[in-house]
Amino acid sequence: MSPRHFSRLSLAAAAIGTLAVAAFAAAPSRASEQAVVIPAPAVDVQAADGIQTAVIAGGCFWGVQGVYQHTAGVLNAVSGYSGGSKMTANYTMIGTGTTGHAEAVEIKYDPKKISYGKILQIFFSVVHDPTQLNRQGPDIGTQYRSAIFTTNDEQKKVAEAYIAQLNAAKVYKKPIVTKVGPLQAFYPAEDYHQDYLTLHPNQPYIVFNDIPKIENLKKIFAENYVDQPTLVRNAKATN
Repeated sequence: MSPRHFSRLSLAAAAIGTLAVAAFAAAPSRASEQAVVIPAPAVDVQAADGIQTAVIAGGCFWGVQGVYQHTAGVLNAVSGYSGGSKMTANYTMIGTGTTGHAEAVEIKYDPKKISYGKILQIFFSVVHDPTQLNRQGPDIGTQYRSAIFTTNDEQKKVAEAYIAQLNAAKVYKKPIVTKVGPLQAFYPAEDYHQDYLTLHPNQPYIVFNDIPKIENLKKIFAENYVDQPTLVRNAKATN
């Protein structure tokens, strides 16, 4: 388990302020990754009836979940694990970087209010830096990789076409390393990880790495931003 992963685990389990400060001090002394204004995908998934699902991974799931909880059309965004087995789908095990899992977020959305392509545009623009291999900012390891887990062939086609489009447009200084592959399974993370950004807005890691993502969403995707987050705890209460 990486030292910073251990710090996050200790923070969530014990809620000790001094550990939060230590985790913050261990992070690089620079601002979190800058958002990039990018074109919308030229190819998108055809609108369909009913709730749709997207599963993505872009570093620590606290911030990824937080962004989509502030995105209009998203009905629920759940932090969890994808890419490995059910047996190893827990925070302690995935911290070893040997399980095949990535910290991922399952997004349930209304395709009449937001498209799959728009979800990917937000993903590549404000959620993370898709050119970083097996890391995001201070988080290092395959569990923090950039990945899109597709639920059908249409999602796969759109995701691959969009990556090719962005690479051809050279919107980043380096090539995109995001892996696209079929979703085998998604396992929700432990309860203390859900709604983490909203519940711990003053935690130094959140302030430094994740709050800027929310601000970038509000600035770059103003028409898709909602001020009141759609929380997992609220979704559970209504189901």
